Amino acid sequence: NAVINTNLNSLFNVCRNVIEKMRAKNFGRIISLSSINGLKGQVGQTNYSAAKAGIIGFSKALALENANKGITINVIAPGYVGTDMVKKIDPTILKGIVSQIPVGRLAEPTEIAALASYLVSDKAGFITGATFSINGGQYMQ
Repeated sequence: NAVINTNLNSLFNVCRNVIEKMRAKNFGRIISLSSINGLKGQVGQTNYSAAKAGIIGFSKALALENANKGITINVIAPGYVGTDMVKKIDPTILKGIVSQIPVGRLAEPTEIAALASYLVSDKAGFITGATFSINGGQYMQ
């Protein structure tokens, strides 16, 4: 339950608290963070994969419900990102992970942030209900 609460229920609770204010203003931007594992699943991470897949379904439904109110809702589903947590992975294991990424490296946090910045901009007003994979080609749809 902790994984579902942290990843999915928290999103529901946050959106429930902000969506009415966005509707009143006829404007809003919501970006949810999923994961490559929410798109493809991951052995040993059934609960995490389910929670991250749930974020995608939730965001699509919420996008449909609010598209005519000037609110866009999208998902970013990153692969492995060079965060402090990932950099602490045993070097041998991390080397194996990177070897499975066609571009041959981890994502930089700034690459994820750049997409998020675009999605909250006025230029992205026609993009809603989309899931963006940023994974260096590790999983293609």
